[in-house]
Amino acid sequence: MDRRKALKKAGLLAGATIAMPSLFSLLQSCKNETRLDWQPEFFTEDEAKTISALIDTILPTTDTPGGLDVKADMFIDKVVAQTYDAEGQQNMRNAIAEFNASCKEKYGAVFPELSDADKTAVLKEAEASSPKFNPGVWGTTVGDQQPVGFYRSMKSMAIWAYFTSEEMGENVLSYDPIPGTYEPCKPLSEVGNRWSL
Repeated sequence: MDRRKALKKAGLLAGATIAMPSLFSLLQSCKNETRLDWQPEFFTEDEAKTISALIDTILPTTDTPGGLDVKADMFIDKVVAQTYDAEGQQNMRNAIAEFNASCKEKYGAVFPELSDADKTAVLKEAEASSPKFNPGVWGTTVGDQQPVGFYRSMKSMAIWAYFTSEEMGENVLSYDPIPGTYEPCKPLSEVGNRWSL
């Protein structure tokens, strides 16, 4: 091998050695990047990513579908777009912005960009510090309900969207589209799974 070819190959090897960590970190950053694969009706793309990340953390996929599997984020987007007035929509935008600002201040990034451990830490903190819903009787709240804040409201909406989804109603919970006879005194052990109707 002549000297010129040997120097050329050594240069290529050195360049590849220097470039590999950068390429790996670029690939890793692409892997961690959150993508939105639906078109929100109300939320901006960044807001929708926050809502999706929140729902995925609250209701992850396990042996049952997760919140994103049943499109709870898309449902919430439609609820806010079609049922909230202008003031309510602006309050939602402000709450998402405040939530992300708090994440950035404490953990260095907005919620969708946090590690799974940091997302869990954020939600544990929010769970401990957020006001709770008052108990209710027959659908009516007992006592004076104070505002519960963004986290508690979003968690409530996510659970509502999750359990009222067609996927959960028909394939996970017990479902009988044509109920049979009324059986008033049945042992609980015979009832089995929760029912969607």
